[in-house]
Amino acid sequence: MTKKEKEKEVQKKIKVREVEEEKIEKKIEPEITKELVFETEKVREETKEEKERAEKIASWIPKTTLGKEVKAGKIKDIDEIFERNLKIMEPEIVDKLLPGLEVELINIGQAKGKFGGGKRRPWRQTQKKTAEGNVPTFACMAVVGDKNGHVGVGYGKAKETVPAKQKAIRNAKLNLIKIKRGCGSFDCMCNEPHSIPMKVEEKIGSVRIKLIPAPKGTGLAIDDECKKVLRLAGIKDIYSKSFGQTRTKINMIKACVMALKKLDEFV
Repeated sequence: MTKKEKEKEVQKKIKVREVEEEKIEKKIEPEITKELVFETEKVREETKEEKERAEKIASWIPKTTLGKEVKAGKIKDIDEIFERNLKIMEPEIVDKLLPGLEVELINIGQAKGKFGGGKRRPWRQTQKKTAEGNVPTFACMAVVGDKNGHVGVGYGKAKETVPAKQKAIRNAKLNLIKIKRGCGSFDCMCNEPHSIPMKVEEKIGSVRIKLIPAPKGTGLAIDDECKKVLRLAGIKDIYSKSFGQTRTKINMIKACVMALKKLDEFV
């Protein structure tokens, strides 16, 4: 083959590659645009939430002495409230002192399945028989935390799902507690707050739960709903044992939170 023929073949291959690249780009373009739109929507939602939160705090008129001190800027750290053993009576106190608070819902309910078994969901529906007919009510359980040792669990009940969720989040903020973290595992002993400092146990109803310190890299070896509580509390590694009717998630979560509270008594 001559040099000219070789150059022509190379140019043909380059053109084929360019055509293939254009086809791939055309296929990928809609996916990229979808991702960009999704990201921009997320950013807009976050900015909206931040604005709403700022407006809510600005328009907040505190009623308790603790709320007035927080609004005036005398208390700037939430740990000061726990050190003074003060009770939080207004959720806006938590909103102002912990701006990066995350919320998750616990799947305490179950959807109606075709043959009795339905998918887990956050709404627990109950009905009351009256002369007018069945009156449904919805219950919800929420967890709030900053992934830095502060976590709270709340329970809300209403005739609709949205008010039940709002009540649960409000109660979770009012029930906020500080958790002692550490490294009580004999396999690790790194003195970093990635687990709990010692073994604790608690029982609520028929549910009994044991929380055992674990070395780094273990993860959360516990029930999926309890994982939400521990993740928002800032615990990354743990072992656990549970006994009794563990399908009743309300008692399971309560037992988990009470076990974490026990750490303050021993540490």
